[in-house]
Amino acid sequence: MSEQMAAFAREHVADRALWRAEAFPLDLWRTMGRAGLFRIGLPEEHGGAGGGYAAIAAADAALVEFGGAPGFGGAWAVHQMVARYMVLGFGSDAQKAGLLPGLASGELTIGVSISEPGAGAHPKHLISTAVRSGGGFVLNGVKSYASNGPIADFFLVFAITEQGGAMKRFSAFLIPRGTAGVEQIPSPPLEFLRPSQHCGLRMTDCSVPASAMVGPEGGAFEAMAMPFRDIEDAVGSAGMVAALSRLLRLLARATGAESAEKAAALLGGMTASAAVARHAAAALVAELDEGAWRPGSPPASLTGIRLLCADILERIKAYRSDFSPAPDDAIDAVVGDASTLLAIARGPRMVKQSRLGITLLRQEQTA
Repeated sequence: MSEQMAAFAREHVADRALWRAEAFPLDLWRTMGRAGLFRIGLPEEHGGAGGGYAAIAAADAALVEFGGAPGFGGAWAVHQMVARYMVLGFGSDAQKAGLLPGLASGELTIGVSISEPGAGAHPKHLISTAVRSGGGFVLNGVKSYASNGPIADFFLVFAITEQGGAMKRFSAFLIPRGTAGVEQIPSPPLEFLRPSQHCGLRMTDCSVPASAMVGPEGGAFEAMAMPFRDIEDAVGSAGMVAALSRLLRLLARATGAESAEKAAALLGGMTASAAVARHAAAALVAELDEGAWRPGSPPASLTGIRLLCADILERIKAYRSDFSPAPDDAIDAVVGDASTLLAIARGPRMVKQSRLGITLLRQEQTA
């Protein structure tokens, strides 16, 4: 369905200049639903089109490259990934039956809430709790940067359900918008990735039934939250490469005749690198669908793609004046969006990169 997404992006998104948008274009979100574009990546028995992560990645890339707003593409992709990985992968039969058809039609939107103020998403520093009470749980705490929070009908919230010393065990809970004891609070605005939006959640004695739990009790962080980062990175790699490909086209359009000779070699080299990254990103998600690797144990190529994208972006920044010395907010927006995407969760990604080096050192030093 990437062709359908590309056509939608050209017709409905490209002329909206969403990188300038202050508010989320809910009208456009609803139009996507009517066009059937939330069906991508979900099974047919739940109202989907039957594709997997590769289908989500290809559609995300089309939306970003031809729509011109990585933030809007990211909002769509997060919705699809949460629906597929979290709800389809870990939901009960009742939860899947109650949520997936609406998520596939676009009538429902789901957000995921892991991070907390001053803690990020590091489990050691998270403090929100869910305590058993009667036949359910009572949640207390404050969350930040709930993805798609301002438009979400449901929040998937991670909270501590057991703690012994420094050991924390987390569970995930599905909380409908408007639940008593849950208040949406503003998140600091992001300068880039418009028009995607986030919000915080303040939970004060919020009671939920036991049936609200999604996934394993006490094991949700290891089973769901940590592997989800690999899902986001793998699928998001396609959108990242698409953003860079669009950026290269914008630079080519802005390049004057007096700069064309020098720009040609620079653009050619970066276009070749982007082609390698695009091919690797497509192969990566195809292998994920095939079960060749599992979230939590990604191949080295996942790190390699991001490093290649970072290198392309740095070259664009370094030679920007050789292409388009005049201000151009469309170019500036994509540069900012790509920089922001590469900066998110940099710490955990550096840990993975270090592990690759440690593995190589051990192999060679013990050979």
